[in-house]
Amino acid sequence: MAKRLDMEGAFRQYVEEIGGAIGHADRKAPLREYMTGLLLPLERKSVEPMAAAIEPRRTGTAHQRMHHFVAKSAWSDEYLMKAVRKWAIPRLTAKDMVKAWIIDDTGFPKKGKHSVGVARQYCGQLGKQDNCQVAVSLSIATGRASLPIGYRLYLPKEWAEDTEKRAQAEIPDSIEFQTKPEIAIELVKKALDEDIPRAIVLADAGYGNDTDFREKLNKLKVVYAVGIQKNTNVWAGASAPLQPLAYQGKGRPRKLLIRDKNHSPVSVADLAASLPRKAWKNITWREGVAGEMTSRFARLRVRASHRDQWRSELRQEEWLVIEWPSGEAEPIKYWLSTMKPEIGFIEMILTIKMRWMIERDYQELKQEIGLGHFEGRGWNGFHHHASLCIAAYAFLVCARFSFFPSGDAKIFFKAPAVPKGFKPRGSASQRAACPMVPGDNTPPPHRRPFGTLIPLPLLPQGIQKIGG
Repeated sequence: MAKRLDMEGAFRQYVEEIGGAIGHADRKAPLREYMTGLLLPLERKSVEPMAAAIEPRRTGTAHQRMHHFVAKSAWSDEYLMKAVRKWAIPRLTAKDMVKAWIIDDTGFPKKGKHSVGVARQYCGQLGKQDNCQVAVSLSIATGRASLPIGYRLYLPKEWAEDTEKRAQAEIPDSIEFQTKPEIAIELVKKALDEDIPRAIVLADAGYGNDTDFREKLNKLKVVYAVGIQKNTNVWAGASAPLQPLAYQGKGRPRKLLIRDKNHSPVSVADLAASLPRKAWKNITWREGVAGEMTSRFARLRVRASHRDQWRSELRQEEWLVIEWPSGEAEPIKYWLSTMKPEIGFIEMILTIKMRWMIERDYQELKQEIGLGHFEGRGWNGFHHHASLCIAAYAFLVCARFSFFPSGDAKIFFKAPAVPKGFKPRGSASQRAACPMVPGDNTPPPHRRPFGTLIPLPLLPQGIQKIGG
């Protein structure tokens, strides 16, 4: 009980600290209510069921106040996120350093077409193309925890160029069409400008395939390890292009690199197939649910090739890393990385594999905090809800280590009883949407107790092994 009371006190103090970033003092009450609602054991975290849990006897008033705060109020997401970072990063790094910046995106399936940014596009949650919104994020990760520190909706071109849609969703004039890698670079630049502790940037092939994305990271002097597809071409070993011939005194001097049948780039898939057996090593990188996570890897130094026929010099040398599990017909993953040439093989794989942490963040943000439950259609409302979800999640991530050294935080907020017969929108039944009903404090069997988060194993100590 003491710990629960201490956590509630810490939460009140936390909300008070970050509340200064939202401007007018009248906004602090709905800020506290909204964030409390996000931390209650509710099945759905849209405004109506949260309002019913916060003010069960004055649900209508609470709903109106909280809806205005998230959908219409003119506070700045940027200022709030900056306050959250200022509070959370020192706590996350008190016993560990930032080891990675993780770039990723996540989708929110939508049945309608009027919510801002909704279009038929790839949705990771569904594993296919469908009607959805997609947001790009930048997270920081230590060996124990990770947290999104930047977040922005991807606005498809059909939205960016449609003045009527822009007006209905109240999209700011400053927002123009940008690809996901371009949005990611902006998030990285903002983090650099704010002096967030630097670390390697990790991203999947949706970003790493973009040559311009990698070159911009190089210009920012940011080390990266990013996924690429198997048809990516590289220069390796003796296949490097020939230098321009010496000027013979006639015509214009030749400056471009020369290719021939013996000096051509090769796809990373063909390069992987040509490697000898001794190039492959078995490496274990962490303990998973079903045991040690081990696979077979190879690495070699290469230079990326992209439109080199118009270049007079090669790109910088970097690492190509390949994962080809035993028993698979072909490699399953490829990465390009600018990690230092002398880095150890185990350290390299441990770093690259840290990207899995963002998957856990999105799972918790969606299942526990309600990141995808916002029912409004506007630009500001979408980002306000996301910023508040990240703020609530930041407290939870830091609290599990501050109050529970094992990293297993227990229930610390209890929902008040909702009015009898209350049934929020978007739910098939009262129990499905509001698990805590009068006279029944037992969550439905399909839900684990709120706050019992997905276990986060530490970086392995005894299983860092390498073999033939």
